[in-house]
Amino acid sequence: MIKLHEISKIYEIGNDRVYALNHASMEIEEGEFVSIAGPSGSGKSTMMNIIGCLDTADEGTYLLDGVSVENYSEKELAKIRSQKIGFIFQNFNLLPRLTAEENVELPLIYQKLSSRERKRRVKEALEQVELSHRMNHRPTELSGGQQQRVAIARALVTKPALFLADEPTGNLDSKTGQEIMELFHNLHQTGNTILLITHDSQIAEEAERKIQIRDGEVREVKK
Repeated sequence: MIKLHEISKIYEIGNDRVYALNHASMEIEEGEFVSIAGPSGSGKSTMMNIIGCLDTADEGTYLLDGVSVENYSEKELAKIRSQKIGFIFQNFNLLPRLTAEENVELPLIYQKLSSRERKRRVKEALEQVELSHRMNHRPTELSGGQQQRVAIARALVTKPALFLADEPTGNLDSKTGQEIMELFHNLHQTGNTILLITHDSQIAEEAERKIQIRDGEVREVKK
């Protein structure tokens, strides 16, 4: 599904060239659960942005489902982001004025699905994360764990090929974080591909494959 070959992202700072990613290569097959772990500033977020088609590499090639990302137009990349990739962020990124139901429904409105199909999918997604009983509550009325469940439901509802989770337990206590990880395990068991970015080595160990990133360089960690 994902193939990165010799990917580099370079920033010019004064007269210096700083490699956020330094000739990084890796492959992720469909159906895998992979973690990318590393300390703050290691290049994790840069890697996530490139894989999620939010940014482009300065060097190297990125194949998504066998097609080089460089060959896609911006419009096509936007379609990939909205339909193929389900993003889950540390800060949840929920709209405060919308209910849980409305937050989950939002990406389907952009896809111009019918109202009946939207309602069906939203109900199904919230049931999957065990939060249908809170569907009419706004984010401020939900705990951190519940907000992250809404965010996962919002990612689920488009039926993406890839879940891209950036520090999904970073703002949660350890017990709630473990509940969210159980949810990821359930998603994986039903055949979903999950790529989890984290600085937490214990969270990283829960994936079936672990990739370490440090100073922009990537290596596979044998389990």
